[in-house]
Amino acid sequence: MGQTLPEIAEKLRDASKKVQLIYAFNATGKTRLSREFRKLIDPKIEEQDDGRRPKVLYYNAFTEDLFYWDNDLDGDINRKLRIQPNAFTKSAFEDLGLDFNVITVFQQYTQRNLMPHFNQEYITNGKDGKEVTIPAFSEVTFSLERGTDTSTGNLKISKGEESNFIWSIF
Repeated sequence: MGQTLPEIAEKLRDASKKVQLIYAFNATGKTRLSREFRKLIDPKIEEQDDGRRPKVLYYNAFTEDLFYWDNDLDGDINRKLRIQPNAFTKSAFEDLGLDFNVITVFQQYTQRNLMPHFNQEYITNGKDGKEVTIPAFSEVTFSLERGTDTSTGNLKISKGEESNFIWSIF
């Protein structure tokens, strides 16, 4: 490579392009590079000197870890893909209401009758003295819809379908 990851990240930051896409084969350091890049352009709030927060979306192995399966090994019925809450998913689902868009994109790349079902647990908290109810999208189940009132129930989707679903969110 000839350069350190911080040096490469600094070149990416200084390139003044709106979008940077990094593709490389496995085990070449994409995740480590994206973390160095994030540290440079999006430091922790206490380390920022100008008070502004840039908008950065990076997808790497850490991002994939926001999603994990609960396979209901005891009952083998209630399988679900869990979503670790973070600022991005909160913004996408709770603030912007993009769950329908995610479903639409996901079905374009898989099949129309493979239906994700977001849970909408409700969290009640006090804001300005008022009780506010906010949906928390913390898990997704999947079913095959048959066009009638029947469906297959909770399915464990393939790794490829899972990747498509996660990419549909981003």
